[in-house]
Formats: sequence, C-alpha cells, structure tokens
Amino acid sequence: MKYVYPAIFTPEDGLYNVDFPDLPGCYTCGDDLADALYMAADVLGGFLSLAEELGDFIPAASESIEIPEGSTFSMVLADTEQYRRLHSEKAVRKTLTIPSWLNEAAEARSINFSQVLQEALRAKLSL
Repeated sequence: MKYVYPAIFTPEDGLYNVDFPDLPGCYTCGDDLADALYMAADVLGGFLSLAEELGDFIPAASESIEIPEGSTFSMVLADTEQYRRLHSEKAVRKTLTIPSWLNEAAEARSINFSQVLQEALRAKLSL
C-alpha cells in the first residue's frame, strides 16, 4: 500500500524535528533537512506498516495543514510493502551446493554459512 502524508519540519538546536499532524505519535528528527526527510520516510513506513499489521485505523491525509512560523512542510511517501521487504527479518530456508573441501575448511573455522551468505548477498546487491 502506498501513502502520502504531510510532514512539518521544524529546526531546533541544529536538528530538524519532523511531525506528522495526521498521525499522533509518528515523529522523528534528522541532523539536517536531507537527513530529516530520509528519516521521515522511514518512520512513516514503519508507523503505517505496524498500523496495517495490527488492523489499526489509518486516517486519510489532510489536504491542508497549519505550518508554524519558522517551519517548513513536505509531503512524504511511504510504501508499506517495500518497507516490509526491506525490514523483514523473517528467515527462509535455502538449499545450496558447495565443494566438500570448501565445506570442511569453513566448518573447521566455525564459519556461520547463513551469515556469510547474507553478507555476500547484501554486498552483491549493494544493500
């Protein structure tokens, strides 16, 4: 599911606080405006993903909001399906084949095959 919500960005003590007026309890901050926008997308994705999983009511986004003096606003996109794919820790079993000598050498060093495969896949996929 894709959502777009308005967020208010307020500078404070060298940081930017981010608040979603339509979603009480959904807020974050960032070191600068770019970081705050990144963090806003992340927290919105997590907040809405959890709300979907729990069956909580998700209000419609406001079409207009009051922006406090000194603050700015931006619309923030959240794709909850993509968020879940990126943040899911659900494990799946994979069967693979390696040469026996490689298996013996790895086992002799107590190498965790699952961890090595995950690290290699993340590197290969630039994740």
